[in-house]
Amino acid sequence: MSDFQLYLLTGFEHISDLKGYDHILFIMALCAVYQFKDWKKLLVLVTAFTLGHSITLALATLQIVKVNSAFIEFLIPITILLTCFLNFFRKEGIKNENTRYFFAVFFGLIHGLGFSNFLIALLGQAESLLLPLFAFNVGLELGQLLIVCFTLLISFVLISLLSVKERDWNLILSGAVAGISITLIAEKWIF
Repeated sequence: MSDFQLYLLTGFEHISDLKGYDHILFIMALCAVYQFKDWKKLLVLVTAFTLGHSITLALATLQIVKVNSAFIEFLIPITILLTCFLNFFRKEGIKNENTRYFFAVFFGLIHGLGFSNFLIALLGQAESLLLPLFAFNVGLELGQLLIVCFTLLISFVLISLLSVKERDWNLILSGAVAGISITLIAEKWIF
């Protein structure tokens, strides 16, 4: 297995590992207001998140930016909760995609700092960081897209086959994710 494949697989496994369910919850919260017909918007949104976390992942891995990991682990569930609040107050027919893209990038910056601790430990004193960073990010993006597909499949079954209203599904998924994120915030409370 090549180094690229190794880091790609590591990134994929890191995002899809159920032990790191906070990142899975964030992706699910991003998906809550979308259906398969919105796949282009959702792809841009998830890629915006990837862009954000790629920037801080690179900066932290290169040790240009250093942030207290406990503080980041506290902020991550807050980003999840805020995403759910955006979902709760989304009005049908109102285009607020630019706001969602902005928050996806901004929250991605925070999540990237969370990913960086794992990647720094994995890389150790590697000579070249460019290839591992790129491969790890591609793996993360592929894992995120798998989570998106899974969430959209559940949405499709509930909305198209079982006639659940889109707004109800948004509230159910966002509410469940918000509840878990509140528990995570309490667990990671640093003040």
